[in-house]
Amino acid sequence: MTATIIDGKAVARLVRERTAREVTELPDAPGLATVLVGDDPASAVYVSSKRKHCVQAGMRDLHQHLPGDISQRALATTLEELNADPRVTGILLQLPLPEHLDAPSLIARIDPDKDVDGLTTLSAGRLAQGAPGLRPCTPSGVIELLDAYQIPIEGAHAVVVGRSELVGKPLTHLLLRRNATVTVCHSRTRDLASVTRQADILIAAAGVPGLVGPDAVKPGATVIDVGIHRTDDGLRGDVDFATVADVAGAITPVPGGVGPMTIAMLLQNTVTAAAARCAAGRFASGVAS
Repeated sequence: MTATIIDGKAVARLVRERTAREVTELPDAPGLATVLVGDDPASAVYVSSKRKHCVQAGMRDLHQHLPGDISQRALATTLEELNADPRVTGILLQLPLPEHLDAPSLIARIDPDKDVDGLTTLSAGRLAQGAPGLRPCTPSGVIELLDAYQIPIEGAHAVVVGRSELVGKPLTHLLLRRNATVTVCHSRTRDLASVTRQADILIAAAGVPGLVGPDAVKPGATVIDVGIHRTDDGLRGDVDFATVADVAGAITPVPGGVGPMTIAMLLQNTVTAAAARCAAGRFASGVAS
């Protein structure tokens, strides 16, 4: 193995420490409202981790656990109440939701200035136009990893495999903002490997286990694996780590690469949202300037 292993756990720890310091500089503690609907075990574990790190960073934990049979209208009302609550500076609606609920219309109800997942249409528009706003956590985490390992983005050819609203599209905009030349590949891309072999930075976010092998990687390239899949042999990503690590210059493992960055950037977004509200005179006390 010749590639440098990009340690997402270590970088995430540094981001959390930075965030905790920023919390102490605010006039009032940020409040993160995680909204969990139903009793999906995986979602419950993930939300529990978010809440734990939130408290450790000195933030208010304003969790809402709602019944799995809640109606669309009732959940929408809860989100509106959180929008209006001055203690809440960040709102995260945990996905996936039960099948009877329409997730896109509910996400659209979240105040974009409290949208710490960066998923509302207005948040996406702000990102696309380069306006200030909250950015999706996983793509932001990818950029943070590249910066932490001093991997040049400006002028680099970045190839993003995957065009999802959660990762591929927002990551493309973040890379463009940093002056990378970006190519986006997807399920209709012809001869995928011939395109990915051109990448200085290759980001696999297609949701296909082992999609990227050594023949798809330029020697010395940086490979970021966003995928995570549970298999009989344990967790694996979209990249065949064992073989690609012999070709790449740097690579993220699964687990321990991009994954830890998602919660770290969620905390960072919550502080960013709180700071913006303070600057606008909208403090947790509810007193407007």
